[in-house]
Amino acid sequence: MEKENSIEFKVYGRRALFSDPLNRSGGEKFSYQIPTYQALKGIAESIYWKPTFLWIIDKVRVMKPIQTESIGIRPIEYGGGNTLSYYTYLRDVEYHVKAHFEWNESRPGLESDRNENKHFFIAKRMLERGGRRDIFLGTRECQAYVEPCSFDEGTGAYDELEEWSLGFMVHGLTYPDDAVRQEEKGKLTARFWHPVLKKGVVEFIRPENCEIRRELRNMKGKAFGQGNFTGLEEFSYLFDEMGVE
Repeated sequence: MEKENSIEFKVYGRRALFSDPLNRSGGEKFSYQIPTYQALKGIAESIYWKPTFLWIIDKVRVMKPIQTESIGIRPIEYGGGNTLSYYTYLRDVEYHVKAHFEWNESRPGLESDRNENKHFFIAKRMLERGGRRDIFLGTRECQAYVEPCSFDEGTGAYDELEEWSLGFMVHGLTYPDDAVRQEEKGKLTARFWHPVLKKGVVEFIRPENCEIRRELRNMKGKAFGQGNFTGLEEFSYLFDEMGVE
C-alpha cells in the first residue's frame, strides 16, 4: 500500500560494507550481498531526522551487479602491535530505496510537532540537497551520495531474476527509542530474518514483525524535551534562515 509520506531515493557509491554489527568490533569483515534494513534506515535519517518520527524502510531495488573486492586494512591496535586484516567490500553499488515515516509513539512529549506535511516537505528538500548529514554505505569509509529518483525507473541488474534467497541476515537493531514491543522497552535488541530478492527487489518486513530476536542488554532511551534538547526550539533560528516553518 502506497504511503502518502513516502520518499524514493537513489543511493550509490564506490564501495559498501554491510557487515554483521554484532561482529564488527574487530577482525576481518565481510559484507552481506545487500544493504541491511538498519543501514538504509541510517541513510534515511542522514537525509532528514527528528525524534518525532521513525523512518520505516519499505523496499530496496538492486540496480548494479553484486561484485566484491577484498582490501588489506591495518586496523588501529590500541594495545600496540601491527595487525593486517582483510575487509571484503561490495564494489560499485547503486540502490533505489522507498521509505516512509511514522510517528514515534515513544515520544508523547513531541506530539505538538506531529505535522506530517511539514516533515514530508522538509525531507524532500533535504533529499534534493543530498541529505543533511554525510551519507555512508554501512561504514564510515564507504562514503555515498543520495538523490531523488522514481523507484521503478531504469533497468536493474536483477529485474529478470525470479527469486533469490539471500540466506540468514541481520535485519537491524531495535533501540529503546524505537521499541514497539512492550517487553523490549529499555533494551537493545538485535533482529534477524531471511530476505528474498524477487525481480531485483527486496521487500522488508517491519522491525516488530521479525520473529528471530535477541536481547543484547538493558539500555536507556535518549532524553528529548526534558530540559536539554527538544529538536525544535533550540534551532529555530536556523529553520528561519532556511525558510522552514
